Amino acid sequence: MLPAAFTTRASLATVLPSSLAALSGSVNDFGLPRLDKVVVVVVDGLGAAALRARGGHARTLAPALSKATTIDSGFPTTTAAALTTLTTGTTPGEHGMVGYRVRDAAGRLTNQLSGWDELMDPATWQRSQTVFERAAEAGIPSIAIGLPKYAGSGFTAAALRGAEFVGGRTPADRFAVAERWLATPGPGLAYLYVAELDQLAHARGWESPEWTTALETIDALVAGLARRLGPRRAVLLTADHGIVDVPETGHVLYDGAPELLDGVHEVAGEPRMLHLYTEDGAADAVASRWRDSEGDRAWVATRADAVEAGWFGPSVDPGVAPRIGDVLVGARKRIAYYDDRDPQRTGRSMIGQHGSLTPEETRVPLLRFGAA
Repeated sequence: MLPAAFTTRASLATVLPSSLAALSGSVNDFGLPRLDKVVVVVVDGLGAAALRARGGHARTLAPALSKATTIDSGFPTTTAAALTTLTTGTTPGEHGMVGYRVRDAAGRLTNQLSGWDELMDPATWQRSQTVFERAAEAGIPSIAIGLPKYAGSGFTAAALRGAEFVGGRTPADRFAVAERWLATPGPGLAYLYVAELDQLAHARGWESPEWTTALETIDALVAGLARRLGPRRAVLLTADHGIVDVPETGHVLYDGAPELLDGVHEVAGEPRMLHLYTEDGAADAVASRWRDSEGDRAWVATRADAVEAGWFGPSVDPGVAPRIGDVLVGARKRIAYYDDRDPQRTGRSMIGQHGSLTPEETRVPLLRFGAA
């Protein structure tokens, strides 16, 4: 049986819409009170399980974490998809960001974080109105605070359109921007992105001392910002996904079983969530072979299976469906799938990984400060 991805529980898709509703005093899914300013802090890769495990190093964040303050990130648990779910309030089947590396309309495999060009226009590839655009229509300004190098990126144009981008080189710089912004008059919505924890998880693993030190830094920055909140100001902290550390012994080299590639035209996605694009009519046979080989350590679904199970949300637009692999392979153990024929050994140095449907990857915090 395939697991559900988007459930009836609160999810990333409800965070920014609820924040915007609170700015007008409207009823919202999280029961937020009437607010004048909201900062939504997104700590890339901070899963609820990892935060709980390192709770002694997060004296501000960990005590606020409970079953009631844990939400679903949705699927796939990859940054391009999850951040767009957050910023649009819609699911990947609607907004179209269905994976890390997917097939575009021209038949190319393209990276949805960095592969933007004239054939993949951010204004049309990402199909949903953002919450920032909705805020502008309501006369509420918004800002997006992130690393300066992301200011002009295609992904920023796709997922953050409608917000004024403000750069900050370090996490402390970005929190300082948010603190100054909170002190200004008038209503507003802010998005503050922290990339560093995810970067360290990829390089060192979330179980590393380097990751724990970075968590301590972020915890202190949140504590400082929360202490300075004025009336009707709030901070919400969440994450786009969690992390699973995969040892090198967990690398599964699928090219060593040639039958798994029979009928497969291209392999995309990422190591914990493969998108297999198959030859015409081969999807069922490919899925069957992968289930026979990997069914004890991975979920294997055809595109139709995944859509029916709601992996990409309650509906998938016909224009989005071809972007999804004909067969999906999602790791459910501490493994990642690689092609050993790749001379660049792409991704093989990564320790912390994500993309699949395990609770460690899908369950993230939603912590409130000043929004009781």
